[in-house]
Amino acid sequence: MSGIIAIIAFLFLLGILVLAHEIGHFATARAFGIAVDEFGIGFPPRAITIAERKGVRYTINWLPIGGFVRFSGVGDNSSYGIGSLREAPIYQRIAVLLAGPLMNIIVAIAIFTGLTLANGIETADTGLVVSQVYADTPAATAGLQANDVVLRIGDSEEITVGTEIGDIAKANVGTPIPVEILRDGQPLTLQITPGPWTINGKTSPAGFGFAYANRTSTTPADLGQAISYGTVRTFTIAGLMIESLQSWIKGLLGLAPQIENAGMTGIVGMARGTGEIIDRDGWQGYLNWMALISINLGIFNLLPIPALDGSHILFALFEFIRRRRIPVERESLVHMVGFGLLMALMVIVTVSDIQGWMNGTSIFGK
Repeated sequence: MSGIIAIIAFLFLLGILVLAHEIGHFATARAFGIAVDEFGIGFPPRAITIAERKGVRYTINWLPIGGFVRFSGVGDNSSYGIGSLREAPIYQRIAVLLAGPLMNIIVAIAIFTGLTLANGIETADTGLVVSQVYADTPAATAGLQANDVVLRIGDSEEITVGTEIGDIAKANVGTPIPVEILRDGQPLTLQITPGPWTINGKTSPAGFGFAYANRTSTTPADLGQAISYGTVRTFTIAGLMIESLQSWIKGLLGLAPQIENAGMTGIVGMARGTGEIIDRDGWQGYLNWMALISINLGIFNLLPIPALDGSHILFALFEFIRRRRIPVERESLVHMVGFGLLMALMVIVTVSDIQGWMNGTSIFGK
């Protein structure tokens, strides 16, 4: 896919996700009666004002990398999205701030729900599908073939996703064991003797010598099942992202093996990734990619980093605990510095993305 199309596809994706995020903030604020001056897509400087209704100016701004809701205020009180939101009760402030990331989670659930309705639910069946049998290995000698389905090895239970094939091989080195398979739907039993085998100059002391994939089947899903599956998938992925972030932070602190960047990439990298995903998986892959970025956006905005929603929530909780307002000038300064650091980080990551682009390196590390 051409770079221009990939960039357009990514900017469209980002625009949808940012719009959903800011609608969460905006709609919740309006529901509480919190005054809003501006609803903006992108960061200033302002490009155009597309409408002005009930005291709210709706704008599109030149930097297409975010969005904002500018709350009403006088002078410094309107800086950095504080204003009238700052004057609201703390529970309302927190609800408004949480609503943006929550909308990103809802978008992901909606996308996964739609994909599930379209494609059905994939479940793991017993057995493993042989994808390749390597030459001059115990499996090849016994006559195992690609597309055979391995159902049982020796005295083991039926083979499932969690079955450790390698452990079975190590426990039976040099001993012929029966392997029950399906070939073209017909049952067949082979005798395979686990032992050493070599591939690409690397020798394994004990194994069978075949590659395999999980055996799966797909069943149609109704709306309720699709929503349930989409919700579980969303929160499962969110949990994995949080674990990855925790591992990265522990690595930085020297508490765990260091992860280079925990999958961190910027606008250029995500645009390239969008093109790679569409080339590889088509437009359903594009929607799946959109859901993943939406989850990531929701989690990232909840981090207690100045200028992000998580930082505003932290300030609100701090005020609740100490039962005294933080001077607006101090809070504004913290968010201003945080925003500057975020922009600096974005520049650094973007430079790295451009270097990878020039080197022809996939952002997925392949």
